[in-house]
Amino acid sequence: MKKIKKALISVSNKEELRPLLNTLSKYKIKLISSGGTYKKIKKLKHKCIEISKYTNSPEILNGRVKTLHPKIHAGILSKRDNKSHKRELIRNNFDEIDLVIVNFYPFEEKLKSTKNHSKIIENIDVGGPTMARAAAKNYNDVTVITSTKQYKKLINELNSNKGSTSLSFRQKMSEEAFSETAYYDALISDYFNKISKNFFPKKKIFVSNLIEKLRYGENPHQESAIYSKNEKLNITQIYGKKLSYNNYNDIFSALIISKSLPKNTGTVIVKHANPCGVSIHKDHKKSYQLALACDPISAYGGIISCNYKINKNLALELNKIFLEVVIANDFEKEALKILKKKKNLRLINANNLSLKDTNSFVSNFNSILIQTPDISPFHKKNFKVVSKRKPSIKEFKNLIFAFNICKFVKSNAIVLVKDNATIGIGSGQPSRLDSCKIAINKMNQFQKTNNSDGIVAASDAFFPFVDGIETLVQAGVSAVIQPSGSIRDKEIIKFANQTNTILVFSKTRHFKH
Repeated sequence: MKKIKKALISVSNKEELRPLLNTLSKYKIKLISSGGTYKKIKKLKHKCIEISKYTNSPEILNGRVKTLHPKIHAGILSKRDNKSHKRELIRNNFDEIDLVIVNFYPFEEKLKSTKNHSKIIENIDVGGPTMARAAAKNYNDVTVITSTKQYKKLINELNSNKGSTSLSFRQKMSEEAFSETAYYDALISDYFNKISKNFFPKKKIFVSNLIEKLRYGENPHQESAIYSKNEKLNITQIYGKKLSYNNYNDIFSALIISKSLPKNTGTVIVKHANPCGVSIHKDHKKSYQLALACDPISAYGGIISCNYKINKNLALELNKIFLEVVIANDFEKEALKILKKKKNLRLINANNLSLKDTNSFVSNFNSILIQTPDISPFHKKNFKVVSKRKPSIKEFKNLIFAFNICKFVKSNAIVLVKDNATIGIGSGQPSRLDSCKIAINKMNQFQKTNNSDGIVAASDAFFPFVDGIETLVQAGVSAVIQPSGSIRDKEIIKFANQTNTILVFSKTRHFKH
């Protein structure tokens, strides 16, 4: 146990101070403070010594230098059981400081509210993190508090120990203080990397907050948690039991597709991080029905993401099958009542989600792969029609829709589309030909009509041999879109012309492994 005799308080966030000050006063703990915090403490009718008087050194440089003084840091860093330290404190007329309560200038908030570089720089705290690090280092003797959320814990600790703190409490607060200073410095580092457009610096520091610990990972024997750059996710769970690791993985896979579709039209069904049905239609019920028709068996137990508001009529349709999660850009009240009848269903509002400034991460063997996401929209200039037969406006739109979905399907990927809806998806095969066969089998299994007019196909990479495109054409495909780059591109073009097939080349490849 260490008795708290003297505390230094220097906080940017001055909320919740009253109950804390009352407790410190209760145990006759002397207070030192600076600037606005000093004024706040005095306003709350508590005794306090201003730092400039305590150190006999004025605040200078417009407040940039206040707590950076030997009397402050010697008081924090001195080891209580070190005789030479004690002698030096006495020789210099310095006192021990037993408790440091700080929170930092709101750098993160300032980043959100302004692009003014000078204002952002002035909100880089120096004194606060320095004191926090000093106190955290000396946790054997000193208690450090770095968040208003810790005030209640400190109050309970002091009340339980009659004005003292335990070693375990100090160590825990030290751990949290070092996390706080590391997070703060990471924000600053990230800001400077962004303004210099240094996306891959020599030392990469990741900024993230714990959102929640999950029940387990992909399997019950694996531990898991979800972190975010923000304090909260930009999606909101409004109903249902806790989400699992696999749920989140599927949710992110569904959202990145639905956000890429034309607003207020798109429905995506995902199973095991792969789409099994996608469509765009102004009639939301029709949009869902078309997506479901692509592969209704795989949709069972899947996740649905709609880039529109779900109404009563669609909710009634959704309740006809078992789903794990339904995501939408909000829900009508009647729709919520209907969907909440399913006890095991989770409902997510993704209306506030933006894919701006996102990156993709893959981690294994204590290494991290980072890349920019493959989410840029397609334009006509990205493609070149290489066949003699040219696509109509409708056919070209279907080809681009198919190619957009294809880039979110695990490679090797083949997507069959008709009337702005997927009708067959082949994914994750080592052989592109096998993916073609799977997509065709899905189409033949679930499409009720034998009319093959208007079927288009997309491939996420070039066909290395004619057999792939030949298999698609034999199944009724009349137009194909694929990246160029194969040594057999000329053979593919020749085959397309011989079979009167539309062939469009993309200038970019879109693997998703």
